[in-house]
Amino acid sequence: MPQTPLHAEHARLGASFTDFGGWDMPVRYTSDLAEHEAVRTKAGLFDISHMAEIFVSGPQAASFLDYALVIQSSAIAIGKAKYALICNAQGGIIDDLIVYRLADDEFLVIANAGNRHEVVAALKERAIFQGFVGVEDRSDDFALLAVQGPEATEKLQTIVDVDLSTLPYYSIDKGVIDGVAGYLCRTGYTGEDGFEVLVPAENSVQIFNALINAGIIPCGLAARDTLRLEAGMPLYGHELNLKINPYQAGLGRVVKLDRDADFVGKSALQSLSTKEANPVLVGLTGEGKRAARAEYKIFNGETEIGEITSGALSPTLGYPVAMAYVERNFSAIGSKVEVDIRGNRLEMTVVKLPFYKRSK
Repeated sequence: MPQTPLHAEHARLGASFTDFGGWDMPVRYTSDLAEHEAVRTKAGLFDISHMAEIFVSGPQAASFLDYALVIQSSAIAIGKAKYALICNAQGGIIDDLIVYRLADDEFLVIANAGNRHEVVAALKERAIFQGFVGVEDRSDDFALLAVQGPEATEKLQTIVDVDLSTLPYYSIDKGVIDGVAGYLCRTGYTGEDGFEVLVPAENSVQIFNALINAGIIPCGLAARDTLRLEAGMPLYGHELNLKINPYQAGLGRVVKLDRDADFVGKSALQSLSTKEANPVLVGLTGEGKRAARAEYKIFNGETEIGEITSGALSPTLGYPVAMAYVERNFSAIGSKVEVDIRGNRLEMTVVKLPFYKRSK
């Protein structure tokens, strides 16, 4: 399996590893609960260098992305970012992305590791159709480090030359991090405030250790998964896939149909709607300590009505939480359903996502 440039550092720190998106990634260093709590109460550090960095540049960069994605990238201000989806012609989700506008004619697209090649291939195919040549996959050139938690700004500020307090949520700026030029992105995947630091791969070990020396606690992907679940954030391969459209996933707000320009998937998405989507993604909570895991079946009486996509015993809340696709008739807030957990039924209640929201 491929490894990030920091693999040896993770091993030195005693990390356990797992296959994630085809990559050999640190799943934990000490304990899942301790690392989860570190992000909720202090500041945690994640190596997410397996993510894909795709630069889109040139005079037609904005109009090309308007065609390639379901959002209107040309409306993003320089230095800002927007959550996005790339769909196929049928409206199925190829991946969820973050698009950063670096300059008038330059964008950075961050894609999921497991979908890197699919996203690059889709963008390049759409570029050919548009006569655009500015798509460049530079994933191997960079390391990406996420600093997340209520102390993230304070700790990170000690090694950067940019006033982090001036960077609003979903923005990006160039900066010098421990003497290394890179990008500071105020984004994250944990439900906490924080940054994603993009630096050249050859400087990754230096920056990783500088962040640890600044008091930021290294965390594995197990904690990242429970953090994003509590925050109600979808994970590709669980809540999102090619068979799911944005309306089913509760992401209809991302799709910008009210523009004249065409984009891939527009015709299909125009024929769909939030009201008709079925099945739909919901949040579920239960009592006790038994977690409903991915692929567990959901019932109404003896009728199967859905399936868990992600579930865990919430470390922050102390009770089971899950995301699931259920038939629309059972998706109303307050609806009661039953989850089959190894032959036993657990009653769960449909609730509004997210399960956890940080205090401002």
